Amino acid sequence: MHHIFQINTHGKGTYDITREIENFVDSCGITDGQCCVFTRHTSCSLVLMENGDPRSRQDLEAYFDKLVPEDTPYFIHTDEGPDDMPSHIKMVLTNPSTTIPIIQGSLMLGTWQSVYLFEHRRAPHRRSIIVSVIGE
Repeated sequence: MHHIFQINTHGKGTYDITREIENFVDSCGITDGQCCVFTRHTSCSLVLMENGDPRSRQDLEAYFDKLVPEDTPYFIHTDEGPDDMPSHIKMVLTNPSTTIPIIQGSLMLGTWQSVYLFEHRRAPHRRSIIVSVIGE
């Protein structure tokens, strides 16, 4: 079973998509299995991250901006602006997908874990997320 949904971003940041994923898993009636979440883009990614304190996500975003700064003089792939190549590198360093076990009908996320779309571009984008569930 699969579900495709869209999320509109407002530029760089983390966007909680956990509820949409949980709702789909609930509707599948799967007791035990796997949930794979995938984004079809090269300038955003998915992360499992702390959900209790939003400052943890702010720190993550600041760290990645320092790790892969815009306007790096040796980047040649800059057709879409100074955040073009840095957004691709940030996606590679994180991941476009994640897999979460389903046990007794629930995603086995930790108490403080949520699934976030990590937008690496400054401009707003409409992102496509695919959720696939297998199991019994």
